[in-house]
Amino acid sequence: MLRQYMTRSAVILGLFALVGGGLVAYIHQLTHPYIEASERAYMLRSLHAVIPPETHDNDIFRDMITVRDPELLGTDKPVPVFRARRQGKPVAVAIMSVAPDGYVGPIRLLVGIRVDGTVSGVRVLSHKETPGLGDGIDERRSDWILGFTGRSLGNPERKGWYVQRDGGVFDQFTGATITPRAVVKAVYNTLKYYQRHRQRLFEEKSIVAPAGDGDA
Repeated sequence: MLRQYMTRSAVILGLFALVGGGLVAYIHQLTHPYIEASERAYMLRSLHAVIPPETHDNDIFRDMITVRDPELLGTDKPVPVFRARRQGKPVAVAIMSVAPDGYVGPIRLLVGIRVDGTVSGVRVLSHKETPGLGDGIDERRSDWILGFTGRSLGNPERKGWYVQRDGGVFDQFTGATITPRAVVKAVYNTLKYYQRHRQRLFEEKSIVAPAGDGDA
């Protein structure tokens, strides 16, 4: 009797597991296209924030390559580089680099750089910094991140690429210096990477098949 009960219980649990697994798979299959569409829309908004859409006429989302430089891009994984062009001529790139030394953890950035090496915009894609302190790097919380626009490796000079507490020109947050320090360093390193590899970044063949002009 006990053995029959245990067998019956095992069969019931197995059926529940099978049905539950099937439901999870079905829901994932059902929602996956919507999740992908949402992620693409978010990425396009971020790209347009650092490279205005009126400045280029190509599909910036598809004109993309991946590059790898653990020292300057903050991660040992390949990162995407999106290229903006107008009538076939280079306009800007958007590099998805990482500030690995945030206060809580890595900070993912999107750094827009015009063809002349000046910053066209920077946005934080994700972070885990302390709310009310380090999260001032998020454009939804403050306009601090907008201070990089127009900067370059020569503006300011190297000694200026620090927060003010370290002798540089960039503001820090009250009670939170580590977070802005990490972002300033990451943006500077991304500019260095661009300077070293500018020609390759625009000339390398896209890893995504072209789909015509426009970002739609």
